[in-house]
Formats: sequence, structure tokens, C-alpha cells
Amino acid sequence: MTLKGVRVHITGIVQGVGFRPFVYGLASRHDLNGWVRNSSAGVDIEVEGPQPDLEAFLDALRTEAPPLSRIDSFQVDWVPTNGFTAFEIVHSKGKSGDFIPISPDVSICADCLQELFDPDDRRYRYPFINCTNCGPRFTIIKDIPYDRPKTTMGIFELCAPCASEYEDPLDRRFHAQPVACPDCGPHVWLETPDGEFHKSDAIQGTRSLLAQGKIIAIKGLGGFHLACDATNPRAVEELRRRKLRVDKPFALMMPDLDSIARHCYINPAEEELLLSRQRPIIILDKRPDSSIASQAAPSQTTLGVMLPYTPLHYLLLEPEAGFPEALVMTSGNLSEEPIATGNEEARQRLGELADAFLMHNRDIHIRCDDSVFRTTDFNIVDQKPGNPDLHAANYPLRRARGYAPNPVKLQMKFPPLLAAGPELKNTFCLTRDNYAFVSHHIGDLENYETLRAFEDGIRHYERLFRIETQAIAYDLHPNYLATRYALSRADEESLPVFGVQHHHAHIAACMAENDHPGDRPVIGLSLDGTGYGKDGTIWGGEILLADYAGFDRLYHLAYVPLPGGDQAIREPWRIALAHLQQAGIPWDEDLPPVKHARKLDSTAGDPIDLLQRQISGGVNAPLTSSMGRLFDAVSSLLGVRQTVNYEAQAAIELEAQIDRAETDAYLFAIEGQFLDPAPMFASLVSDLQSGVVLPKLSARFHNTIAQLMHQVSQKVRAQSDIREVALSGGVWQNMTLLKKTYHLLAEDDFKVYLHHQVPANDGGISLGQAVIAMTKLDL
Repeated sequence: MTLKGVRVHITGIVQGVGFRPFVYGLASRHDLNGWVRNSSAGVDIEVEGPQPDLEAFLDALRTEAPPLSRIDSFQVDWVPTNGFTAFEIVHSKGKSGDFIPISPDVSICADCLQELFDPDDRRYRYPFINCTNCGPRFTIIKDIPYDRPKTTMGIFELCAPCASEYEDPLDRRFHAQPVACPDCGPHVWLETPDGEFHKSDAIQGTRSLLAQGKIIAIKGLGGFHLACDATNPRAVEELRRRKLRVDKPFALMMPDLDSIARHCYINPAEEELLLSRQRPIIILDKRPDSSIASQAAPSQTTLGVMLPYTPLHYLLLEPEAGFPEALVMTSGNLSEEPIATGNEEARQRLGELADAFLMHNRDIHIRCDDSVFRTTDFNIVDQKPGNPDLHAANYPLRRARGYAPNPVKLQMKFPPLLAAGPELKNTFCLTRDNYAFVSHHIGDLENYETLRAFEDGIRHYERLFRIETQAIAYDLHPNYLATRYALSRADEESLPVFGVQHHHAHIAACMAENDHPGDRPVIGLSLDGTGYGKDGTIWGGEILLADYAGFDRLYHLAYVPLPGGDQAIREPWRIALAHLQQAGIPWDEDLPPVKHARKLDSTAGDPIDLLQRQISGGVNAPLTSSMGRLFDAVSSLLGVRQTVNYEAQAAIELEAQIDRAETDAYLFAIEGQFLDPAPMFASLVSDLQSGVVLPKLSARFHNTIAQLMHQVSQKVRAQSDIREVALSGGVWQNMTLLKKTYHLLAEDDFKVYLHHQVPANDGGISLGQAVIAMTKLDL
């Protein structure tokens, strides 16, 4: 029988996911000889045997790959035979400059979960049980190739039974770098004012304290959580007081789907995402009879819920009479700071927030928050071929654990460049070849600690993916810390820099993640709260005709003064009165924003009079075309919110009031480039004073904006014959508006692009900056 040889090079997420033992098993199944090894660029295979067996082997490589793997390229070369007499796994081979994508951290697998609660298993109730198919990855890796000494598990020497599993190609723990057991691996302990408790006593002690209403700092995969009983109003309220988090909803963790279903409504897309290996937080509609404390999500009709994703979580949430069915599981930080990761750091930063600490001694190398998603159940399509992570029904609000550092695969090859991202909800993006490595969620760059996390993250990604940055893209806003970093670094390293307009970046990001080539324009409906415009004003309600190379601003919301600047963002009554004045509507004393202003104590004089002078004189009243501020104004006008303490609070609470059966809408004037809300405000005030109920008013406003977006899209199509529309910007996190607009456009034969890999909010900006900068490079 004639033997043939074949050499295979595979790139993608193929290390630390059981790929080599999978190849070993396939070779054994087909009686083939040769070898497989990791390299710093992927996995290399050389194998020989009869051609039919080789072809069956190659087919199985593609179709039966391990669940955590992702094949991005598959190169096959037929080569002369070498006379191999067996198949073996050989040592990793590194090469300077090569790189591979890295698997994110993923939830415990079904096999490990079964062993966790099996009294006969040697890892019974061990909080760090894992295998090749699950457990920590990104948060523990220091460098590539992904081998144990280059992770934070390197300090734990394997015991004989673990070493045997680690070296056995047919064992599912073969080269599982975090593999450990109670005899050789990390352990947990509980620190309380009454003393220290270890191992099982630590877990039981934590459960007891949670049941008593205490607040516990719990070290997880990517940082600390602050946990308490979500059904205990006093505990939740106390956590709010300590954390300085006035109203922003807390994330919850529940033990299983049945528990979630008792508190929330779940559709099939949400169930699929809840059970996925990424285990993100999902925003679900709350059942009216839920026993979750209202303080967990004040003034909300939704809850952010996740299932356990580590063995420690499963042990903590093990059902038992008297134990809470749901825990608040919020980030371990003071409001607006990065989450704590180190034990000593947690003691210092969380000492005033937590009653006790559940610690462990597996170091976290890179912090990583929980991801937050919604589902667009109105737009469910099949998963993207070759990448089951990319489901078009998934709608990210925050992309972190479980997803980062998975790259966005691009159509064109990129040189190494850095996009620094925005100020709020910052992510950065580094590119190389066909990959855009959009970072995990960094947060708002408003303090030194977050800026340091941003800078550390950039260095870590550059090191992991062997990226020597050759150019930098940045937001046009001159005062953003990310912009200052970009310009300072470019100056120090003599790198070319490219300023990218904020709303152009939004649309480009949506195009890129949907595989749009970017060489033809789309209609970009870029709606958000704040973005620095090319004319020096604050944009945010923009209808663009955009490709990667540039954009035309065809329509935008009519400018309105923002009296008090940033103060108006925190006090929506200010922008409500500015809109009323712009529309020529008197500030009647019975209007909610006027009533609110009259009650304010001010040493500087009458707030109404001061506001009037600010607007008339243009004193600290910059112009804005922001759709986010329009939502704030309507929320204030209808008496929903006059002040806010977290981003988009006024709009979120306005959406929560909607009468979903209401179909009426108001008129919006379109005069040249300007989308003028004056007629809408006149109708809103008239309906409000006539006694129309709030849910109907909220619904009519949302219907108005959806119809306006459809109308301007029709106008652009009539002018340009373009029928592709991209929806991007934080306003599109409003699921009512998104759904209504999507249906209007799709039913009118528009092709609509939505986000499903990076957030529509500013968390996706860095991807757009990168692809726009690419068109301007000459490298």
C-alpha cells in the first residue's frame, strides 16, 4: 500500500483547548503515524498513511474540533513520507514574532461539574476543578506559548496523580494548564473579624454569612465580586450605601434556569445565551411577583442575571433550605474604580465595603469584568459558519469575560496599529494580520486607577500577540485621557497618529464586525449621548453616509444649548427647558422640570432665571445635537427623571414606562439638514397637560424616533440609492427603539446591520477607529 505524507498548519484558538490530544486521538483512530506540536503561531501536524485515511483525518480535523477551539486558517501541504513508526505529541516550538489568539475564560464544563459533586471523585467539592474544556485562560496567562510555566499556575507543582493526567494524551486534562487538585493546587480561605477559616469551612462560613445578610468580597476568575442576599432589602441597600452606587442596577447570580424562571421571563435566545460557555450577565424582563429586593434594580422592569460559571460559585449557591436563591454579584470596587484583583489590594480597597473576604491563592494576571448582553430575539439567524460564538441574536452591552480576547476577524490584512478608544466604557483595539483584538472592558477613564489598567492592558496585549505598534488612532476630543495617551505615546515613539470622529467610528465598527468591506457607503444612524463633532459642537443624533474612508453628515438633530455643560447631563431638567425654549413653548409652572427647578435651593439666585440667562447669553451652554440628551429631556418633561446618577438612567427609566400596545406617534420637522423636535415637544406638552397617561406618552415618543429614523433612511435612499443601514451608538441599547426601528427598516427592504460582536455603545468605538485608520495608513 502506498503511503503519503501531509503537513498541516492551523491557526486560531487551538492552544489550551485540547487540540493536540484531539489530533492524537484522530491519528490513532485512522492508524496514522507522525506528530503534532504547539508553536507560537498555532498548531503544526505532520502525518502519513494511506491517502483515503489521510483525507478522512483532514476532514475530521475540520468538523470534529474541540468545543473551545476556533479554526481561522487551515493550510495543507502534501509532503514526502518520513517513515514515522508511531504518532506522538512533541514539545512546543516558539519563534520570535509569531502569535496566536488565546482562549477566553469559560465556565465549568458538564464533566467537571459532575465530578465536583461526586463523593467518590478525588476532586469532590474542590473549588478549582477544571480540564481542557473549561476554566481560566486569559486571566492567568502571562505569555505565549500557552504552557503552565507562563501562567499564574506555574507556582503549583503537580502531584503524581495530576501529573499523570497532564501527561496522558487520552485524558481530558492533558496539558490543561490550570489542572490541580486539593493536594497540589490553589485553595480558598475566609477572612472574618472572628478569625480565618479554610477549605470547606471557608465555603460553608461564607454561605452562613450571606444567609445572615452580610456583604462578602469573593475572589473570582477576573477579579473580586461583592455579594449579598438579593432577596434581603436591608443587605442590598447597605451594599449600595457602602459602594456609593445610588441607583445603578446590580448584577445577580442564581443557581439554575428554574430559579431564574421564577424571577424573570426567558425566551429561547436568552436561555441559550444563559447556558453558553461564556455565561454572561443577561438583561431579562422581571416577573411582577419576583421576591428580588427592589433595591437590586430601582425603577427597573428588568434584572441582570447570570448563572454560576466557576466551581466555587456552584459550591456557594448549592441549594439548601434557608439559603438565598439569588445573590447580588456585583464588581468588587468602589463606584467607578476598576475591580480589585489582588488579595492585599482587596483588603485595602474593599475593607470598608465588605464584612468578610473569601480569598484564594491563584493569582489573577489581568482583570476582567463580567460580560453583559441582551438578545435581539426579533432577529435570530444562524450562527456564523466556523464561529459558534458569533450569533446574530446576541447583543453585547459590555464585552469582557468569556469573549475577550477573542479577536474580530477582518476581511483585510492590517499592519500593527493601536486604536486607543473613547473616554467612557473604554476598550482599546490592537490589530495584526486579519485580527482586531478588541480589549476586555476597561471602564470610564476618569481616574488614575482606570488609566493605569488601560495602560497595563495595552502592554499585555502587545506582548501576548507580538504586536509592535506602528500607528495610533484616537478620538478627536482633546481632553479624553485615551486621546492624551495616544498623542503622548505617538510623540515619544515618533509614530503616525490619526484622529477619528466619534460617530464615524461607531458606524465603521458596526460595518467591520458584520464583514462589510467598507469600500461602499452605508446609511449610518449614529445615536448616542456625547461625541466631539468636527465643528467643535457636541454631536449625538447623526445620520451619516459613511464608508471606512470618510463620511458625509446628511442629517442631524437640530442644535440645542446644553445649559451648564456637563451639569445638564446630570440634571436633565436643564436640557428639557432648553428644548422647550428652542421650540417656543412657555415654561408653564405645572410642567415637571419647572416644578423641580422651583424646589431647588440656590445661593446664586432663582434657578429658572439663571438657566434663562445661560441659554440666552450662551454662557456655559455648548450646542449639542445629541439624541441621548433628547431622551433625557423627554424623561424630565414627563416627570420620570430630573436628576441622574448613572449614564442613561433617565432614558432607561423612560423606556421602562412604555405601553407596548400604543401605536400613535408625533410629528418631527425635517428642515434641510436639521431634524427639529419642536412639533413633537408641542404635542407632548399638550398631551401631558390634557392628562394622557405616562405609558402612552413614553410609547408615542419611542414610536416617533423609530419612524423618524425610517423616514430619514428613506430620504437618503432616494438621494443615493443606498439601502444598507448600520445602527450604532449607545441609544441603540434601548431595545424598544431598536426593535421598532429594525422592523420598519427591514420591512421596507433595507439591509440592517446590528452589533453582535462588540457593543453598540462606546465599547465598540476602538474597532471603528482601527478600520478607519487603516484606510489612511501608508505602511
